[in-house]
Amino acid sequence: MRALGIDLGTKRIGLAVSDLSGTIASPHSVILRTKSVRLDHLKIAEIVLQEEVEVVVIGLPLLMAGGHGPAAKAATTEARRLSTVLSVPVEMFDERMTTVAADRALKEANLSATARRQYVDKVAAAIMLQAWLESRHLRE
Repeated sequence: MRALGIDLGTKRIGLAVSDLSGTIASPHSVILRTKSVRLDHLKIAEIVLQEEVEVVVIGLPLLMAGGHGPAAKAATTEARRLSTVLSVPVEMFDERMTTVAADRALKEANLSATARRQYVDKVAAAIMLQAWLESRHLRE
């Protein structure tokens, strides 16, 4: 099953896709936010069709203690809105520390701060999606 992972940001949306077997997540792309959330969602819908995605997994930015703060509430609201545009199921999954882990990995690869900004969102989406894929295999 091919999945699309989404890291919702205020300026950029990071995307990652799984392989067809649903085993490995890879960074896909970054969508720069426009002033229209609907337009941003339509871009995601195009990618869902192009990549033949069967499920969309949106990162849920929980507080470190596990609660729902303003960012988690905003992500949940946007996930609900996005689900009205897509023809596939939309799930949410804990994304705590994914951006930190992505930035650390990019630093270790000796990328400059400017270069890291270009990649960090899609790498964070891939880290989150990989964790979702692994948790899914554990449940099966």
